[in-house]
This record gives sequence, structure tokens and C-alpha cells, in this order.
Amino acid sequence: MTCNGCRTHVEETLSKVEGVTNAAVDLKKAEAIIEMDSHIPIEKFQEALKANGGQYSIHQNGEHQHTHDKKKVEKPKGKGTGTFYCPMHCEGDKTYDKTGDCPVCGMDLVEEVNLSATTSVQWTCPMHPEVIKDESGSCPICGMDLVPMEPDLSAEEKTYKKLLKKFWIAVAFTLPIFIIAMSEMLPNNPLYDVLELKYWNWIQFVLSIPVVFYATWMFFERAYRSIKTWNLNMFTLIGIGAGVAWLFSVFGMLVPDFFPDQFKTEAGTVHVYFEAATVILTLVLLGQVLEARAHSKTNSSVKELLKLAPNKAVKVVDGEEQEVAIDEIKLGDILRVKPGDKIPVDGVITEGETTIDESMITGEPIPVNKSIDDKVSSGTINGNQSFLMKAEKVGSDTLLSQIIQMVNYASRSRAPIQKLADTVSGYFVPVVVIIASVTFGVWAIWGPEPAYVYALVNAIAVLIIACPCALGLATPMSVMVGVGKGAQNGVLIKNAEALEKMDKVDTLIVDKTGTITEGKPTVEKVGAFGDRFRESEILQFIASLNSSSEHPLAEATVKYGKEQNTEFLKADGFNAVTGKGVEGKVNGKEVALGNAKMMEMANATASEAMEEEAQSYQKQGKTVSYLAIDAKVVGYVVIGDKIKETSAKAIKDLQDKGIAVIMLTGDNHDTAQAVADELKLADFQASMLPENKLQEVEKLQEQGKVVAMAGDGINDAPALAKSDVGIAMGTGTDVAIESAAITLVKGDLHGIVKARNLSDAVMRNIKQNLFFAMIYNTLGIPIAAGLLYPFFGILLSPMIAALAMSFSSVSVIANSLRLKSKNI
Repeated sequence: MTCNGCRTHVEETLSKVEGVTNAAVDLKKAEAIIEMDSHIPIEKFQEALKANGGQYSIHQNGEHQHTHDKKKVEKPKGKGTGTFYCPMHCEGDKTYDKTGDCPVCGMDLVEEVNLSATTSVQWTCPMHPEVIKDESGSCPICGMDLVPMEPDLSAEEKTYKKLLKKFWIAVAFTLPIFIIAMSEMLPNNPLYDVLELKYWNWIQFVLSIPVVFYATWMFFERAYRSIKTWNLNMFTLIGIGAGVAWLFSVFGMLVPDFFPDQFKTEAGTVHVYFEAATVILTLVLLGQVLEARAHSKTNSSVKELLKLAPNKAVKVVDGEEQEVAIDEIKLGDILRVKPGDKIPVDGVITEGETTIDESMITGEPIPVNKSIDDKVSSGTINGNQSFLMKAEKVGSDTLLSQIIQMVNYASRSRAPIQKLADTVSGYFVPVVVIIASVTFGVWAIWGPEPAYVYALVNAIAVLIIACPCALGLATPMSVMVGVGKGAQNGVLIKNAEALEKMDKVDTLIVDKTGTITEGKPTVEKVGAFGDRFRESEILQFIASLNSSSEHPLAEATVKYGKEQNTEFLKADGFNAVTGKGVEGKVNGKEVALGNAKMMEMANATASEAMEEEAQSYQKQGKTVSYLAIDAKVVGYVVIGDKIKETSAKAIKDLQDKGIAVIMLTGDNHDTAQAVADELKLADFQASMLPENKLQEVEKLQEQGKVVAMAGDGINDAPALAKSDVGIAMGTGTDVAIESAAITLVKGDLHGIVKARNLSDAVMRNIKQNLFFAMIYNTLGIPIAAGLLYPFFGILLSPMIAALAMSFSSVSVIANSLRLKSKNI
């Protein structure tokens, strides 16, 4: 599928197949999820699709491809400096390589902000600007130091400046036309002492040519293309309305005798509407100028993130410091970060300690203390101490790049609520044209004299005042601003659907380790059962076996072993059993480490005394793992994981919003009970395997609950993917983040409160926008048609209609921009 039209067509066709209760089509995945009363053969769907305008291939659990019978719309190819997309998302997330206007709705394409454009800096000589280099140095002509070049204007700024120039030209020629036309209202019009009316009409005609054929000609091009492709839009109405007024005026000047007397003035000339046509076009152009200016602010959050990206770094080679461009940094490079500098790439501190301001990424204002082995992120700002770091992620792999990438994608995604606007917009223009035609007929038949003049003017007013673009912009503008706002506060939204669903969530499932707790476990005790092994030997087996594991609990035991100067033994056949523990051979012995289920799997049984000793720690909220050697339980390790300071308040805030919070953990019941009691959680379940968490999500969904799941580990991934809204901790694993719809950069539950507040604000804003757009058109069109004339004698001038139409889209964007100041 190439466009949103494909998606809608396929969805409607599948929904009409007998027995289908619901069909949802995903454009990006080329996937259809079909719900049916009973099984329907795949061939029946294929036949339905083939019978409805295309050649299709649809398979279960496979790819779906289709080709229009009409000429397929290809994505433009080129070497654009950025990626451009339609702000109304007419063709889903389709993008273009060149600036221009949308082939469907005619609106100016918007440039996607691009990280690489900001980080790649070119250098030039202040004396010889023709010298351009990719790196700093000296001028080959005069020897002066090269200086960084100023970045080019963005496509949005170029469009704005171009439109602004055309607007002032239009104003310069429209103003005298307007003055000439309005002078007719003056008694003893002094202009008629200079020239006769028919000559002033010719002057208006000449003055209108630059306005129509230069400053606003693009509107007529877009109108023509919309009719040719039958993608009727705002410019269809503007083109017809203003075009009819202008052509009528020209025709009236050239062949005045063709028109009946009611179209003529006392001087015998036909009433001309050059002032109406040019003022309408100029006001619409003003609306486009204001929109272009406002559009640049809707993704200002991402632009602010882009400013965080440094364009150079200090690389340390053999003890020497070298200043290099950011794109020259490679994995493993050692970099020096000086006080006040921005961190150039993602990495880990190898020498020194400092405090780092991470507020631009996490939204938290308090600087974070960092020391050796702590991770640092690109774009964050170093405090007042210097340190060395090793580059671990560069280019598009850095956290900052991924944030910008995610925000760009989410900004172009479609929220389900947009379906309403799409449906209305599909019928909007034809209905308005019909209403305008009916308006003309009613006024021509029953209107006062000159009836045809009234009919023409009111029909034009109806065409001009209708604004389908305000309806189309209502959802995407709010989503774009909201997603950017979230990114600035450490809440990364993968798509607009997640943003909408978060507003409806009534049940939140949270994991314990790394979600409620800090996820930085520490070994508090190593104990031995019996006299067979000493505690130091127990630690030796545990640390040696865990040296092959990447689990946080395993890393804690390995770190503790190193601190105790433990000699690591050879470990073979390592195997991690999800939700239970690990096993393998250490020094030739069969070793298993984990919970009670792991001991059962290893055919090792813990005695009651052993269990009681373990429970004494578990009731304090600690995690206890048993160690079995050759099928006998010989020891244990106690691991503590501190509850995050923000967890208790975040859970209370969520409960106050009416969200039921349930903790699911793989830990034992006593540990889970201790954590639940401390956090005042009414519902929790312990000893949960990944499949148990998945089943619990499904069970709650069957009860009609809208479920969000928050987790950070591989074992959380199935439940994250199945839940209505998956929320991953940014401190967790890549697979958890990939499975989730929302990622919290800082990785604490307070981020879920922010996500819910953001979702509430965005959905409220979208509904306001839809209300403004729909109520505006619902009231505006009847007034333009003359509904108030029989009661109050009020008629709406086409020029006032044009002004109102232009500001309707701007008002929707302005309302969306209010989200920027929203405190989440």
C-alpha cells in the first residue's frame, strides 16, 4: 500500500465482507487485523479485494501488496537536504525529498528536522568565502584560520520568506484596487472627475494581473491539480470562488452587452469584482504566511533538541588532544569532555567524576552525579569538572538521535480519532460546491433585485468561507506539538495511537525490578547451608556461573565477587532459564542458581530450615537466590534493590487519577508483599514467568480493561507488546524498548504520570480543535449563504469570508501551540 487512500479502501472492503465484525489496516506494516464471527477462508477476502478496484495479494501472517488500476503514485526521488511531509498526513507517513506542496491537499510540505544537518559543519575563510572545507584549518590562499559557516535557512523559513515576499507584492497591488472599488460609496466620487468608471475598471484589471498571475497563481495551480486528480481540497474552493469572480469581471468588461441590466451600474458598465477576487486571494495568502510561521513553531521542541547536538569534540590520541568533527568519532575513541561542554556522543566515563545536567533529555532539573563506569548521553551538559569517556554509540545510534527519530516518526503518525476528520473531509468539498450551487439558485429565484448579483456574491462567499484544512489540521498539529513536548520531558511517544490510548488506560501493570526499584541491585549477604562449603566458596561458584550472564542480579554478584578478590572458576554450558535462574558447569560440577522453581528444575530440594532462613530476608523486600551444586542446595545469596524515591508518589498520583496499579514480579511472594506494603499496593502477584504476565494482560483485557504495562526487561517484552499501551523504562533492555509504545528516558514511574498528563492534554486539545473547525464550518457556511438576511438584513462579504477562512486554520494551529506551555 502506498498511501492512506489505499489503507482506507482496503479497510472498507474487508469490513463489508459478510461475517466480519471489525477490520483494522496498518499502512506502515501493510497488515490487516480482522475480527470475525466464525472463520472466513482467506480466498473470500482475496476475491473481495480484487473486485474493488485493484490487484491484490493477501496472505495470513505474511505480506499484503496491492497495485491501483490507476497509475501508481511513486515517492519522489532526489537529493533533498531534508525529508518533507504533509502536515495533514494525507498519504499517511509518506515523505518527499523535495519541498513543494502536497499532491492531495495542496498545503506546503513541512521539513522534517534532521540531526545530521546540524552536526555536519563546513568551514570557510572570512577573506575568501569561495574557500569551503569540511574541517577546520587555515585558508590555502591567505593562511587565515577558517571559521564555521552559518547554516542554511530551513525549508520552512525559506517558504515563509518566499510567501511573505509574495504577500507584500499582493498587498501593493490589491490596496489601490480596493480603494478604487470602495470609492463608489463616496458621494460625488472624486475619482470620476479624473476618469470614467469604465476606465477605472480597466485600471483595476491591470493591477489585478500581478496578484492573480504571480503572487497567488499557486492557488489556481493547486485548484486545477485537485480537480484533475479529484483530490478536492481547500484550494479547489478558493480557485473556483476567486476564479469565478475574476473571470466574471473580465468577461463583463469585454462583452458588457451579454449581461442583463441588473448586472449593470447606472453608467452602463457591468459590476466588476476585481477587488473581491484580489482581496480574497491576498487574505488567503496572509493565512498561508501565518501558517508557515506557526508551522515552524509546532516542531520547535525537536529543534531545541537539535541545538543540543554538538558539532565537534576533543579526541585523545596517545595522550594528545585533537579537536575533531562529531562525525569523525568512531566506536571506542577516548574523548575529553571539559567543564561546561556538551557530551558529544553516548559513552561511559573511564576517568574522573562530575555532575551532568540531563534536564534537556529527562526533563529533570537536578544535575546527576557521574563517576567511572557511569553512562553519559549525547547533548547533556557537563558540570565544572573534566573527565575522559569512551564512545559507545555514535551517529544515529546515540540517544539524542533516537529521540529525534522517534519524535519525527510519531509526529507523522495518525491518531484513531483522526478517522472522524478524514471521513468528514472526504465529503466536505463536494457538499460545499452543492451548497454554493443551491445558494446561487435560491437567490436567483427568490432574492431581491439585482437577484443574480446577490446570487453570485453569496455563492462565492459560501465557497470561500468553507475550510476543510482546519478540520484536517486539528489532530496532526496537536500530536506534533504534544510529541515534542513529551520528548522535552523524557517521555518518548512511538506513535499517535499510543498517545490517544494512554488517555483511556484504567489499569497499569508494573514490574518490580528496574521499574519500581532502581534496578541497581547489590549483594547484601552470601550464606552457606551446612558445612560442605564455606561462604567464600559459595560466592566463588555464584560469581563464576554469573560471569556469563548480563542480568542485573548476575552483574551485582560478579561485581561483589571482584570486590572480595574472588578467584573465578571456569564455567561451561551456561543457560539462562527465563523467570527462574541460571545453570551450567563450574569446575566440573553441575551448578544451578535461582528461585524455588529453578531448584525444582535442578532436582534440588530446600529444607524447611533453609526456606525459613531465606524468608527472613524476603520479608524485608530482599531477593534470595538459592545455589545448588550437584542437585543439592548448599547456599544462597541475598540481593537488595532500593525502591526508587519517586515510585510511591507516582503510584499514588496514578491511583488518584482512577488507575488501578498492579505489580507483577518474578520474585517470591514475601519479597513482593514487602514492596507492595511499602507502596500501599492493593494488588500484586509474585513468582510470575513471562507467559504468566502475558496471560494476566489478556485476562484483564477480556474483562474490558484498557491495560498499560510498564517494564524494563526481556521477560517483560511479550506483555509490553500485548498490552494496549506498552511503557518501557529507558534504562532497560533494547528489546523491551522496541516492544513498547512509550519509552521513559529516565526510567521511573513518575514518567508514567507525565505520559498520562500529556495524553489528557493532547486529547483535550484535539477535541477543542475539532470543535473549532466543525462549529466554524457549521455556522459559517449558512451565514455566508445568507441565512441571516431575511431576519436581520445581514450578508457576509466574500472578503470577510476569506479573512475568516484564513484565520480558521491559524486558530487551530495557535490552539495546538498552547500545549507547549502545558506543565506535565
